[in-house]
This record gives sequence, structure tokens and C-alpha cells, in this order.
Amino acid sequence: MAKTRAEAVELLNSAHEFPCQVMVKVIGKNENDFPQRVISVVREQLQLEFDPPFRTRETSGGRHVSVTVEPTFDDAEQVLDLYQSIGTIEGIVIVM
Repeated sequence: MAKTRAEAVELLNSAHEFPCQVMVKVIGKNENDFPQRVISVVREQLQLEFDPPFRTRETSGGRHVSVTVEPTFDDAEQVLDLYQSIGTIEGIVIVM
């Protein structure tokens, strides 16, 4: 696992040829319109005019929901910036 931002950028660059799509999956509490808050952060961070394609899936009990989105990133820095922004959303359980 990368310890510094520079190492994370290097790791992303070794695994992806930018620009490219990168799957981001966010799991959180199924409350307060969690999926739309995730998509709003993605739109804002990537300066998108429209919602990117995404899918959601609730846990069997409905307590949590996953949001999967595959936006196109220009570079590794953009990926890291999005992860940082998503991490501030209330109700986050995990980001993959």
C-alpha cells in the first residue's frame, strides 16, 4: 500500500494508462440520500455537467448501500483528489 501521495500516483500510473475509466465503489449508510451525495461529489470534483453512469445496490437488510461509478480520469492526481473528497461524505463505511 502506498505510504505517500507520490507513491500512490506512481502506483496508479503503473496500473492505468490515463486518461481512462477507473471504478470507484463507495459503501455507506443507506440514509439521507447517500447515493446522490456520492454522485454530487463525483460531479463536482470532476467538473461534470451531468451525472456519470452509476449503479447502486442495497444490502439485504437495507441498512447500507453501495454506489459504483466508473468516471473517466485525466490523471492519477484526479483519482486521489476524488477519493479524498468522497472520504468527507457523512455515513461512509468504506471506499474501494
